[in-house]
Amino acid sequence: MRYFKYLPIVALLFASCTQNTGIDKKSNTKPIKVDNSAIISKPNLKLESDVMTPEVLWSFGRLGDVQLSPDKKSIIYGVSYYSKDENKGNRDLFSMNLETKNKTQLTATAVGEYNAIWKPDGSKIGYLSAESGSMQVWEMNPDGTEKKQISNYDGDINGFKYSPDMSKIVFIAEVKLDTTPKDKYPDLDKTTGRVMHDMMFRHWDHWVDTYSHVFVADYNSGKITNETDLMPNEMWESPVRPWGGMEQINFTADSKNIAYTSRKKRGVEYALSTNTDIYFYNIETGTTKNMTEGMMGYDQNPVFSSNGKYMMFNSMEREGYESDKNRLFLMNLETGEKTDLTASIEQNAGSYTFAEDNKSAYFISDWHATDEIYNVNFETKEIKKLTQGIHNYHSVIDAGDKLITTMVSMSKPEEIYIVDKSSGIDTEISFENKDILDQLKMGKVTSKWVATTDGKQELVWYIYPPHFDSTKTYPALLYCQGGPQGTVSQFWSYRWNFQMMAANDYIIVAPNRRGLPGFGIEWNEEISGDYGGQNMDDYLSAIDDAAKEPYIDKNRLGAVGASYGGFSVYWLAGHNLNKRFKAFIAHNGIFNLEAQYTETDEMWFANWDLGGAYWDLNNKVAQNTYKNSPHRFVQNWNTPIYVIHSDKDYRIAYTQGMSAFDAARLRGIDAKWLYFPDETHFVLKPQNGILWQREFFSWLDKYLK
Repeated sequence: MRYFKYLPIVALLFASCTQNTGIDKKSNTKPIKVDNSAIISKPNLKLESDVMTPEVLWSFGRLGDVQLSPDKKSIIYGVSYYSKDENKGNRDLFSMNLETKNKTQLTATAVGEYNAIWKPDGSKIGYLSAESGSMQVWEMNPDGTEKKQISNYDGDINGFKYSPDMSKIVFIAEVKLDTTPKDKYPDLDKTTGRVMHDMMFRHWDHWVDTYSHVFVADYNSGKITNETDLMPNEMWESPVRPWGGMEQINFTADSKNIAYTSRKKRGVEYALSTNTDIYFYNIETGTTKNMTEGMMGYDQNPVFSSNGKYMMFNSMEREGYESDKNRLFLMNLETGEKTDLTASIEQNAGSYTFAEDNKSAYFISDWHATDEIYNVNFETKEIKKLTQGIHNYHSVIDAGDKLITTMVSMSKPEEIYIVDKSSGIDTEISFENKDILDQLKMGKVTSKWVATTDGKQELVWYIYPPHFDSTKTYPALLYCQGGPQGTVSQFWSYRWNFQMMAANDYIIVAPNRRGLPGFGIEWNEEISGDYGGQNMDDYLSAIDDAAKEPYIDKNRLGAVGASYGGFSVYWLAGHNLNKRFKAFIAHNGIFNLEAQYTETDEMWFANWDLGGAYWDLNNKVAQNTYKNSPHRFVQNWNTPIYVIHSDKDYRIAYTQGMSAFDAARLRGIDAKWLYFPDETHFVLKPQNGILWQREFFSWLDKYLK
């Protein structure tokens, strides 16, 4: 369930909350149609100050989905910009010559373009556009000329790929299979009622009214025809909800099979299991084969070697544990043998690609709160770390003598880089946000290892105000991470942006407390069944150590967080001895664990991380969890708290936030509640995002300044 770890599709394309995860969200995610009332383009900003503001934060271009041309001479990518006045974003496509670094804007429309990929022979660029009224496949020349719609599917196409031999196209689209009250009672054509027969009737941010299915179609003479559903009448989806995109679907190198990821379960069985598998659909025979049968956790994201011998994929070992080690497997397609390429390390592997010679692979992995590029040799299983720095790489492509990557840090949004294979040195080539960054002064980012109460060490990030003066004292914010298993790495966020907080003259203390990957399996797993336990002591160890610094005012400390971070804030509010903290902000947090157990969608997470059902009185792990629920300590609340929650958050229902706010007011605690009826677990609309920032700092300034 990962309350704050996985990114929604809209966040990937629009909000770009770029927190890298073990299961990498690669390219070609599902597009979101935007209204076509205005073209939104890159702003020409002249800043009045050299520190970040909410408006400046929302002015950055959000870059991603880099694709290398077949001749390795050019790349294409997308960039989204947002308008506060229009309260929306739009995405255009660009190309870059890798030798000259010259850029070409390929599209400039009001509807947005997505899923841009090269035709295997490099003669065309395919992409998705809603210009004709529905999302369809279009093609254009590599220079952006002669744009032409090539599909005419009855509905929206949400992602696609060419077959290597260019005879087929695979695409995904939503299919209606369930009978609704309107279907059953035609005379009630205006009813809004829903009848539920089983669990998983809603997921993350939407009601499950349709199923995403995989289709194969003929492709010739610039036309897509003869669409065939690979999953006829199957009431499950591919890609897998809620985050899956075209990274979960691929052609084999010989174009004879389509590999797709699916969890072929329904209702309660679906809600309890993480057992997804990779299936091969044979285009000639129409038969389907489970290629990862018997592997009980998440198996997904198939990638094929150019010589047709191998498939790489991600796999987790244990069913029901979505934060298990995300392993990188290699399957020999001739023998069926499967090899765990990452057995020798206690790290997650994501965003992987075959090396040109098909003898090794490049992948990205987090260790000690940065995401670096690694190489693994198939024969020797030797793993080499190629890069080192204060950053997070998001993607990696082998371009022959170099690697093409995207990278972020706490001080810089995503840009495109070339990495030298031998030295690991990266060189920026996109500079999409250079004009804004050149006008800003970013705060210094440092790290420190802090002793925990059980004699271990945790890595803590410090982010300082841009004009930090060590002779002055500053208020400090304890940042509580969501997930709960989500590393506090070098991510760049458009909401929980540390440089935005530091620009308001706060020192940010961001600990990698217990329960985060990148510090070994034991460290990651110590949070499951121990909510309110050691990981809370880790938070306090970090902030108490920071408060010893002469430039931090120990009488002006606040604690903020979202999702599991919101749970953490609620828990700290009930254990705020001697009023260590003077202000709290909890966004989309869990307040009542018993209610959460039956309000949420993915039950596998609740069973694993909470330990089981609250009514199982003989389950000691579960009972320990529920006795530490924040709502049981409201009688101890003594500090002002701001509660933020959204109606369309189906992972943690808005009633959790409403209950916390009401409890605070009934206790006589100064409190505010910011409620978004149209947002999800994230805040993705420009004006809502700016409102969030303004209210965030208004509240903190009131009590900490």
